[in-house]
Amino acid sequence: MGRPRIKPTPEAPTTARGRRTRDALIRAGREILESQGWPGFTPEMVAQTAGVSYGTFYTYFESKEDLLGHVVRVVTGEMFTASLLPPDTPDDPYARIVESNRRYLRAWDQASKVVRFGEQNAYTDERLRQLVVEIRELYVSRSTEGIKRLQEAGLANPALDPRLTAIALGTMVEQVSHVIDTLDEAFDEDMIVDHLSRLWASALGLRGAPDEGWNAGGHGRGAQAD
Repeated sequence: MGRPRIKPTPEAPTTARGRRTRDALIRAGREILESQGWPGFTPEMVAQTAGVSYGTFYTYFESKEDLLGHVVRVVTGEMFTASLLPPDTPDDPYARIVESNRRYLRAWDQASKVVRFGEQNAYTDERLRQLVVEIRELYVSRSTEGIKRLQEAGLANPALDPRLTAIALGTMVEQVSHVIDTLDEAFDEDMIVDHLSRLWASALGLRGAPDEGWNAGGHGRGAQAD
């Protein structure tokens, strides 16, 4: 018997036509994940939706998990860009926290289905796990630097470790976004953003935040104990 045929590892396309075909497969994979979920996410369905042959799928991707990684990278890239603050955002730290949380919630709403599939499969696929870690680091690093700047300006509690604080507060926002989106909790966007932002500011001990000085005798800035 001869040696078994080994399928070559797909490489990035070098022609415009190849790039268009691969992009069409990625778009098709995203469409299927968002509309049908994991059961419908098969090489056959992806190829059919993209309008190419079944064999063409394996010209560009090793498996559906390989394609999932590409879809997750595209979607999370869009999500990260959408969550960035625009240049005209006020310099007020609390206003920036509010706007960051609002943008994250809206970006998460658009990306949540694909991101969750990526996270679930990361438990069994090392490349997906590394991708999830890489994406998470973008948010953690950004928040860590922001917290450091607030501490250096004397506006946030200097005793807090900025990276651990960024991880804790970022996880809070992510999980609240997940619960609201998946479990249909009946809170409107303004209320969610308001509470997440106040919790962020309170955890940081942010000077000038709405709840600065809150105590059991009242609430709001400057409240006094009885």
